[in-house]
Amino acid sequence: MARAAAVAAAVVLAAWSMTSAHAASNAAGNAASATGAPIQLALIEGMSGPFANAGAAVERNLRFGVEQVNAQGGVKLADGAHPLELVVLDSKGSTEAALTQLRAATDRHIGYVMQGNSSAVAAALIGAIDKQNSREPGNRVLFLNYSADDPALTNAACSFWHFRFDAHAGMRMDALADVIERDRSVKKVYLLNQDYSFGHDVSSLARSALAAKRPDITVVGDEFHPIGRVKDFAPYIAKIRTSGADAVITGNWGNDLTLLVKAAREQGLDTKFYTFYGNSLGAPAALGDAGVGHVIAVAEWHPNAGGAASDAWYGAFRARFPAAQDDYPVLRMPLMIETLAAAMTRAGSADPTAVAHALEGIRFDNGFHGSSMRADDHQLIQPLYVMEMAKVGTPGVKFDNEGSGYGFRTVVALPAARTVLPTTCRMVRP
Repeated sequence: MARAAAVAAAVVLAAWSMTSAHAASNAAGNAASATGAPIQLALIEGMSGPFANAGAAVERNLRFGVEQVNAQGGVKLADGAHPLELVVLDSKGSTEAALTQLRAATDRHIGYVMQGNSSAVAAALIGAIDKQNSREPGNRVLFLNYSADDPALTNAACSFWHFRFDAHAGMRMDALADVIERDRSVKKVYLLNQDYSFGHDVSSLARSALAAKRPDITVVGDEFHPIGRVKDFAPYIAKIRTSGADAVITGNWGNDLTLLVKAAREQGLDTKFYTFYGNSLGAPAALGDAGVGHVIAVAEWHPNAGGAASDAWYGAFRARFPAAQDDYPVLRMPLMIETLAAAMTRAGSADPTAVAHALEGIRFDNGFHGSSMRADDHQLIQPLYVMEMAKVGTPGVKFDNEGSGYGFRTVVALPAARTVLPTTCRMVRP
């Protein structure tokens, strides 16, 4: 068995190497064909500060998407092929700094801005972009959102200039609630979230979902903590233990999630964590054995989703970023870049207004993950997976996360049609 496993690993590594080499060869061969001026995409994200590791992971994923598009010859416009170029602007995780970087991007006439690691920042950017596009129609900007999950952004606060490529918090909570509904061992739930718009959304959505699907469950705690400022979550873990909670529901991400699960492990807390991002950067390694069978997460994809095309895509990502600490592929981010490129080709233009119209209703399928951009509210509709943490090598867990020895197995795979929720958006188009 050990010899067979070694042979299988060698085959997988060889496939990864060939995939990487093929992409590099394509990039070199097609570079000459993409001779037009680069189309710049500005990433405005916290590249320093408490969530710098999350910002670096975003950059890797977006860069992978840019490289994939450029390896295929770039974007085909009416005047020829153009490569994409990623421009990284550090917001330091601050709304004020993000708005300053937006001004820097518009001063450079960059027509595409990407952000996601804060719904509060996203809301501020959308407001500023609405004003910018009204004030300077010759220097318009399109906002591409890969992670800001506040439902309002594609509901009451929707904007023609904003497109979300992540499932919003209501869609994620609905998927988690499907699993909680069947988990009869859960009788008491503790809600713990970051103290900003998204965290409050998770709390209210959790209460609504539990009331609808498990009215017998008691919410024994509903607490918020400062975002990015808590260094020791032991006091919160003590409160959860005292409450007698069978499960914790949290929308925490970045270091706030990593430090929370580390504290749970250190305190030996034996409860389930229903999370939005329990499979995120650093979390599985932080949990270790304590997370096995205890941590549930939801995402649009994960490495053990299964299928040859999915495995090949994951292999290509790992070949590009082989370091264990860089093993955090987020499918929606490269998917966003590829969908944007397809919309530009569809429009025959890189003009943000033309591309926005081309994005509405666009369907994109990379061979294992089909998605469509709903024109009504600019919310991407795509499959969702609810997954549970387990040791690598157990059934359904072929790959681990970040070399930790722990990965996730699919509990429920929801097709795109099952994730659809109604919208209250009243889109105003130019």
